[in-house]
Amino acid sequence: MRFIWKISLLSIGWLTVRAQSNPPLSLANERVRISWKNTPTGWAIGQVTVRKGANWVSLSTPSGENTLLYAAEKPSDKPDTTFRDITGQPFPSERYHYQQKQWAESTNPVSLNKAGKALHFFPKEAKQISSNSLSFQHQTEAATVSTVWSFDPKFPSDIVVKQTVTAKKPGYFSLASPTLFSVSTQNLAWATIPGYFQGNKLQPNFALAYAYGHGIPTLPAVYRERCASTLCPMVTTKNGVTISVIPEPGLSRDPWAVDKSTQIDWEIGLSHMNRKAQLSPTLYYPVLGEPKSSLQTGESISYSFRYSLTDGDWFKALNHAVYDIYQFRETLALRQSTQSLTDRIQKMHHYLTDPKTSLWNIEEFDGKKLGAQSYLGGVVGSDKDAMKNSDYGAMWMLANATHDPLLTENVLPYAENFKLAQQETGNSFFKGAPEGQYYLAKSKKFVEEWGSVVEPIGLTYYTMLDMGNMLLFDPANTELKERLRMGADRLLTWQKPDGHWAVAYDRNTEQEIFTDIQDVRPTFYGLIVAYRILKDPKYLAAARKGADWFIKNAVETGSFLGVCGDARYAPDFATGQSAQALLDLYDLTNDTRYQRAAITAAKIYTTSIYTHPIASHKPKTANGIPREDWEISQTGLSFEHGGIFGSATRLGPIQLCSHAGLFIRMYQLTKEPIFADMARAGAIGRDAFVDPKTSVASYYWERMNKGSGPYPHHAWWQIGWLTDYLMAEAELRSAGKVTFPRGFVTPKVGPHQTYGFSAGSVYGKPATLLVQEGLVQPDSPVIDYILARSVDQKKLYIVLQNNRAQATKTTVKLNPAVIQKTIANARWLPTNQAVPSGDITLDLPGFGQQVLEVEWR
Repeated sequence: MRFIWKISLLSIGWLTVRAQSNPPLSLANERVRISWKNTPTGWAIGQVTVRKGANWVSLSTPSGENTLLYAAEKPSDKPDTTFRDITGQPFPSERYHYQQKQWAESTNPVSLNKAGKALHFFPKEAKQISSNSLSFQHQTEAATVSTVWSFDPKFPSDIVVKQTVTAKKPGYFSLASPTLFSVSTQNLAWATIPGYFQGNKLQPNFALAYAYGHGIPTLPAVYRERCASTLCPMVTTKNGVTISVIPEPGLSRDPWAVDKSTQIDWEIGLSHMNRKAQLSPTLYYPVLGEPKSSLQTGESISYSFRYSLTDGDWFKALNHAVYDIYQFRETLALRQSTQSLTDRIQKMHHYLTDPKTSLWNIEEFDGKKLGAQSYLGGVVGSDKDAMKNSDYGAMWMLANATHDPLLTENVLPYAENFKLAQQETGNSFFKGAPEGQYYLAKSKKFVEEWGSVVEPIGLTYYTMLDMGNMLLFDPANTELKERLRMGADRLLTWQKPDGHWAVAYDRNTEQEIFTDIQDVRPTFYGLIVAYRILKDPKYLAAARKGADWFIKNAVETGSFLGVCGDARYAPDFATGQSAQALLDLYDLTNDTRYQRAAITAAKIYTTSIYTHPIASHKPKTANGIPREDWEISQTGLSFEHGGIFGSATRLGPIQLCSHAGLFIRMYQLTKEPIFADMARAGAIGRDAFVDPKTSVASYYWERMNKGSGPYPHHAWWQIGWLTDYLMAEAELRSAGKVTFPRGFVTPKVGPHQTYGFSAGSVYGKPATLLVQEGLVQPDSPVIDYILARSVDQKKLYIVLQNNRAQATKTTVKLNPAVIQKTIANARWLPTNQAVPSGDITLDLPGFGQQVLEVEWR
């Protein structure tokens, strides 16, 4: 027994020496502390703590586990799993053929993160390189994996990790970022992959989570960068710490690498979970089965990323990724316009008054002449005869500001007839609702975009918003008022007891359809319109009831729905529209709940704006035209709809930046720079997407400068959002001294609002909007301007705005002869400093403004 005891003591002594020869490893600075311990299975993380204020917060479930994916053969790109919606029906149905390919590729084994063999390990070898850096190495059956961890000296909350895989045998390899720690569902406050989903709870129905982002997917799906607006999957804990994983710039695909779209290339995979379905933001590189993942024996591939441990919420973490890593402010500074936005509006005025370029049609229907533009996109039942009007507020605004008879006599009366004919007036279940967005000239009927459906939000759009904006300019129109009331009463009838609405009804059976999704859209806005125009308090009460439901079920959960029927309502620009809807409700009620919810919705909408790759001067070619990279960059542009089966998956973002004015207003309200910077990055220097013949921008990024294509009505939306942006900038830059009343948001495409229906104020002086080509001529295309004239028409106000980050010195010519006027005198406001006669010179700072008052006779 004594002999055995001696051996035991010797054994204990040897183990102690061995333990002392493997002391814990650590990285620590003023913001983050991470320690590793050597365990029988390898080096594991023992503790992660983050400084939050004066305290240190320990993060639960530290890990340090690594994962290498390996496949001897290229994984299949065919889906082998089917999914059903919450009603039990296969998802998506075959009628949505636009989505079939995207859903298939998003549910193949690689996308669902079940392809290949997952080799999980804790590294066996470790070395402390310095107090700021350490390295690990591990041998697996398929490859050697080396990893170096170090703090970023510029950003002490960031740990930069470089991983290298060296193949021991041929095959396909994908490295996953090691799991720093995982977050339990009980400790989850928020999770997001920007551009795909956001939410505060797991969603067990995969179709609802994956396709719509209504909750967090429970499967560790791997997302493509093509719709990841910011490359920064994030999880926020309930103790207020956000972990994000950010790939180093240049690792993801370049959407237009040289001379054609490379939008669908897949270079990196992003996930909110690791392979074991634990909540932990994870990066995969290369993507298993993609070209770079194929290695022969002895070949290596490396990549770098960073963990960012933010002592704050997801929005703070997003700002860090956008500004500090992806240099969004520097890319904004590259943007230079070669045509002013004001000039674009004036040129589109000509495009829209020419029936040939605008594809304007007048058709007989029930004894009336209806006017609308041809729509050559997909509409069920169309034989290339579909017609549509888009932005009635912009139509009436431009007509009122120009007094152009080509608009007031040749367009507006027929567009109004179209609107009246579009509404169902018979005593039916659908009384007050539109019969459809589109009129088919050959079959003489109105139809919806994607089937025989009627949506309550369609009633809000094509009855309430359009008629409401028309009534702002024509308040004595009793027929429009009665039609508006008819629509409002139908919305009241359809509103559920808790405040929400159905997504849609079947026109034939009158039964609710799309019961697998909720109407998390700003349908309540129609009742805001009704209250502002008709003054009946029951409409405001119902609007508030709808908004209260919306805040609880959409804003607080991060669940939104889109308005494009052909995309099966994938979340889209209606999310941004929701923010403006809530702001408008706040203006009516002074209830700060609506303002707070509007800010939250707007913050969420920042994740619909591309912030990568970093724009540069790199030479490229687009449609045969030499361009620099920044000219065709996606950064600053928004989605039509992103996610798994949105149009952005292949066509990229869009040029309709309807959110630009809203974001400027949000900056004015919150002082969050990201709002102003995103608005400006989307609005200015986009000439590579503008058709030089018509000044109409293309819709989809992928088309570059090929013009309106099958969507000529988009020019009205472009006039609408450009005006809203310029007016919002005028109010911001003048600190509220240049302001004009805003009307209602536009149908469908976002939050921009109409102007010009009543007088505004320029430094306390009443003025009405004016659009007059040739009256003012800046010699630089980066100078935009807004014109207004005093109510007695004796004075002209010129709001000059520098739309670039750099200071601009320019000369401005005034040509009052174009409206048979001569200048008496001119002065700057608010200083009243006199301006010498002749050409005017001014030096504007970056995004600066000066206002000129001209007396004429």
